[in-house]
Amino acid sequence: MKKLLSLLAVLALVFVMAACSSKTNTDPKPADNGKDKDPVTENPAEKPEEVTLTYSNWSVGTEEEENLERLMVKAFQDKYPHIKVEIQEIAGDWNEALATAASAGKLPDVFMLSQLPLALSNDWLLDLNELTAADEDFQNVPEIVRQSATFNDKIVAVPFAQHFLGYFVNKDLFNAANLDYPEMDGTVEEFTKAVKDITNVNAGVVGLNHPFSIADWYPAAASADMGWFTYNDGEYALDSKEFLAGVNFAKEVATNGYAYDTLTDDQKANFKGEHAGEVFAAGEIGLFWDGSWATTNFTENAGFDFDFIGIPGGRTVITNDLLGLSKSTKHAEEAYLFAKWMSFGKEGFMKRMEIADTEGKTVNTLPLTDDEEILEEYFSQLTVPGIRKAYDHLSEAILEPVKTVPGYVQSRWEAPTGIKIGDNENANMAALLDNIIKGELKIEDYAAQMNQLANDKSKEALEALQ
Repeated sequence: MKKLLSLLAVLALVFVMAACSSKTNTDPKPADNGKDKDPVTENPAEKPEEVTLTYSNWSVGTEEEENLERLMVKAFQDKYPHIKVEIQEIAGDWNEALATAASAGKLPDVFMLSQLPLALSNDWLLDLNELTAADEDFQNVPEIVRQSATFNDKIVAVPFAQHFLGYFVNKDLFNAANLDYPEMDGTVEEFTKAVKDITNVNAGVVGLNHPFSIADWYPAAASADMGWFTYNDGEYALDSKEFLAGVNFAKEVATNGYAYDTLTDDQKANFKGEHAGEVFAAGEIGLFWDGSWATTNFTENAGFDFDFIGIPGGRTVITNDLLGLSKSTKHAEEAYLFAKWMSFGKEGFMKRMEIADTEGKTVNTLPLTDDEEILEEYFSQLTVPGIRKAYDHLSEAILEPVKTVPGYVQSRWEAPTGIKIGDNENANMAALLDNIIKGELKIEDYAAQMNQLANDKSKEALEALQ
């Protein structure tokens, strides 16, 4: 009888457990809003495969420095312990080192790109269209930024860092002279007048640090139909009235003492500093051309009220660093997840700001997103209002094309012109333009030839990529 009762008790327990198991398996799953899902594993019950990624980036510094980039790599591995990231340091020429690695079949899974066209011509890059199309974070990347990572309608790179180019203005210097300082939405004419009015070389005050970037930005400031160095829709317009006006303004600045770098040694003796950066920090240059990466330095070292005003006309000039994912990677999803964490991804960028705040480091890149939570957090810590204003103008922004446009390096700097300048029998584009700005030649005599050469080099580079 006791045995029978024991048997019945065991059977009852089995039925209860089976019923509980049945109930658990038939309960509906909680709604999936997609926010916690990543492209590596969608089933937390499955232990993800352990993988190793290789990563090369000139911004990682050394192990001893343990800068923000290395701390971000460490935080990624803490978040995704099944993914190990090995940093491969590159010495010497970056592009040559990558080419050597690619030839040996050892191209890093994720790597910084110095020139997107070079990577495309060598067929190094993974097509990211499928990965980015399914990524909500990537949809929050501003259109102008996505363009910098696109070629032939394919996403071929990951935007890694964003910077603005333009002028920083010493507001105190203009106020002390009872002059209106130029602002972001001001006209080219107002900017030109401000540069001239603030200059008083004998008193140790000068308008600009140098004149050589004027020819690049001026056409876009003067016309909505122009881009950087006139480049727009695949063509240059170096024979346009806007480009000629920009070069002649740069020439006027250089030859009339409106820029520190083109002053004589006797004139420079009136200023405090060995170079333009020191002179600006001493409060003696009205407008300083640089990138937004200089904001921290100016905040810490400039003893005056300053702001970022970009270029006249209110168009923001952006320059982006890009990450490539190797076409030969065996771990495409993990590589994309890592690249996203280090760049535009919301979770990664929020972590970047958290680490920087905890470790006393600087987030030396602008956000690559329209996500309001990120923007609110980032700009709450930034004390330069012009940077936020420039960010709000991204819909009218232009790209500095040096890293992204095929043939640009040739068209702007390296293409030989066949023109003799000094001892150089065949000066390149950069030397020719510099000599024109310095007043040794006239732009009107060479504009048509320069335009033809620039467009020829651009066409050759594009055809080589087809």
